[in-house]
Amino acid sequence: MPEAGSRRAGAPVFRPRFTLTLLYLAFFFFLFGMLLAFPDLLEGARDLGPGPEELTPEELDRARDTARDALRGGRLLLALALAVVVTGLGAYARVLPGLREG
Repeated sequence: MPEAGSRRAGAPVFRPRFTLTLLYLAFFFFLFGMLLAFPDLLEGARDLGPGPEELTPEELDRARDTARDALRGGRLLLALALAVVVTGLGAYARVLPGLREG
């Protein structure tokens, strides 16, 4: 009789490689997007000035425009391209957990 922890030969094994790849891609896209937008967002935050008081409607509009402009000019596509490259290289080099065996 087979033991409780052993598997039959040829039994399918659940390996969520596609789901993990999508999660890594989303993580790296978010990471690179934030890294590319951070300088503009930091400059916009400095322009708003210090103070814990609420933002005026003009300052709120300026903050929205700064956030919107932070990823314009091809930065979003660059973040996506970097995410695809890093995820692909990580999977190929087998350094990403969950994508190592294969």
